[in-house]
Amino acid sequence: MTSALRRAAAALLATMVVLGSAGCASPTEGEEGTIALLLPDAKTARYETFDRPYFEQRVEELGDFRVLYSNADQDAAKQQQQAEAALTGGAGVLVLDPVDANAAVTIVREANAQGVPVISYDRLVAGGDLAYYVSFDNEKVGQLQAAALTEALAGVEPETEQRGILMVNGSPTDSNAALFKSGALEVIDDAGLTVLSSFDTPEWSPDLAQEWVAGQLAQFGDRIAAVYAANDATAGGAVAALRAGNVTPFPIVTGQDAELTAIQRILTGDQFMTVYKAIRPQAERAADVAVALLRGEEVSAPLEIEGTPTTLLDPVAVTVDNIADTVVADGFWTIDDICTAEYAAACEQAGLR
Repeated sequence: MTSALRRAAAALLATMVVLGSAGCASPTEGEEGTIALLLPDAKTARYETFDRPYFEQRVEELGDFRVLYSNADQDAAKQQQQAEAALTGGAGVLVLDPVDANAAVTIVREANAQGVPVISYDRLVAGGDLAYYVSFDNEKVGQLQAAALTEALAGVEPETEQRGILMVNGSPTDSNAALFKSGALEVIDDAGLTVLSSFDTPEWSPDLAQEWVAGQLAQFGDRIAAVYAANDATAGGAVAALRAGNVTPFPIVTGQDAELTAIQRILTGDQFMTVYKAIRPQAERAADVAVALLRGEEVSAPLEIEGTPTTLLDPVAVTVDNIADTVVADGFWTIDDICTAEYAAACEQAGLR
């Protein structure tokens, strides 16, 4: 072999190694095309536990496709890099759950420039030419949370004009968080309840939620009748602060996502409710649309939001009274998952067997 040939062979080998390390498919892998699934964080348990496996399972059922998966760890710049890598890696469709709804517009525009359709998943990107949007009715999520809260407060004695609600809202970069808050405030205002203080939780951080609620205890103390927490992670932070502060009577606490720890807190009385969103149909709808787009097929939707074909699914409020009829009946969690030794007595009392 001549030196020129050796150099060419070495260059080819180096290129193959780089491609291999980037996770590119073998010639027989994903023959029908590649779909990128870009999720925003790992702090919210649902994404790794449910969204990703449900999506990948459905794609596998539909044909010989490759799924490029990335999690941005709540970093918009990292998500931008992951999207660019997916486009370079041959993704024909992006399924994007944005860390930052505004920053993600750049991702959509870059994909559009390459003729790659983008499905906005769970959170609506703030602009760009989106091919589809699949999520839940997010204002209704907030309405369900606040309705459960106000109904629970109606039975709490004594009621005084001085007592009120702390609002632990979601991340200011999450487009859904604004919808949750809007829906909740609509119900809270109609009920004539007082919001003592409000906080938009950066990155949905449970630690920051706990720190903020702890700070409010010094100011409001037993005036805190309830904590509107926008999801279960922030609810966990709020509960930790309330327990550490020995708040009595213990406030009503809301949540969202039906995380296992939240269901267990509901059983023990630390959390009053959560919102269950049936993630399987959401993930499967996104997979169905992604495959159809990759195959060049037309997709339909029951409505449009900001000009984007949209499917919105219905959320469900979960309290101790309907755990069995919701998350257990759907197989989201099993009795064995929920009723570990630590929660056996609480499960027995709630009729979970």
